[in-house]
Amino acid sequence: MLPKLDDFLLYLQTNNYSAETVYNYERDLLVFDNFLSHSPTPSFEKISKRTIDQYKAYLVSRDYKTPIKSDISGKLSSRSVNRMLSALRSYLKFLVDHDEPVPLPPDAVKLIKTERRHPHVAELEDLIRIVEAPTTLEKKPLVGLRNRAILEVLFSTGMRISELCRLNRADIDGTGKIFIMGKGKKERFVYLTPRAKAFLERYLSTRHDACPALFIPYAGPNAKKKDRRISPNYIEMKLKEYREKLKINVPISPHSLRHGFATYLAENGASPAAIQILLGHESLDTTTRYVHASDRFAQETHKKFHPLKK
Repeated sequence: MLPKLDDFLLYLQTNNYSAETVYNYERDLLVFDNFLSHSPTPSFEKISKRTIDQYKAYLVSRDYKTPIKSDISGKLSSRSVNRMLSALRSYLKFLVDHDEPVPLPPDAVKLIKTERRHPHVAELEDLIRIVEAPTTLEKKPLVGLRNRAILEVLFSTGMRISELCRLNRADIDGTGKIFIMGKGKKERFVYLTPRAKAFLERYLSTRHDACPALFIPYAGPNAKKKDRRISPNYIEMKLKEYREKLKINVPISPHSLRHGFATYLAENGASPAAIQILLGHESLDTTTRYVHASDRFAQETHKKFHPLKK
């Protein structure tokens, strides 16, 4: 139903957007296409501002569907709704730029207000317990060593889980500096602490295979593939398992390690601009969403610097 949708996706591909980004745009636009097919005016040419308002109501309801998976996905968060609206806006802008008729301008698609949540960052002691957990909780020594190296690298560098899973052994040099291709094809350096470097070297000393990937599975359907890699889902599952066994009540994910990395660097006096570079953020505004002071740090600051503290 959406005209020139294939051309839009091709445009993204030819402009060097990642396959994952193109897939996300397609998925989000097919949600709108599915909405139109069941709306009172099932025609792209007749959509109006009222149609966009109805679409927003549809997205925040529990009835929206993801056509690619054909499942009912439940209520979306405000940030997810805005991601879908941004995809629609980009699609309309593409049509305008290519002199195609559009029923309303891209700016007519207004984003919704997002909720401000109080950020949750696990205490440093809990993050350390999680990082060290594989050594004691894994029954197989090789798995324990590999998973410990994974978590040490994540917390040492602050890299995204997708960036870690793409790493190759050739990306690691003797200095502990790692050159990675980040989100949006942005290149940057991240750095291993001596502790993380030591665990990674111990893990690599056990590897006697020709697989280029830095972290590999030891079992399962991909175990014999030449370019097998550990999956993000596996790491997320293991973090949940470790957290439950350690009885830590604050949710901890790979992103939590990245968030904690930034937060505790900031608490120790690191420059936000330097943290921005380490995280690979284009804008400092994005970094400030991660780099906040914890409640304890805010309390200590209040007690130390308040003008009427005595």
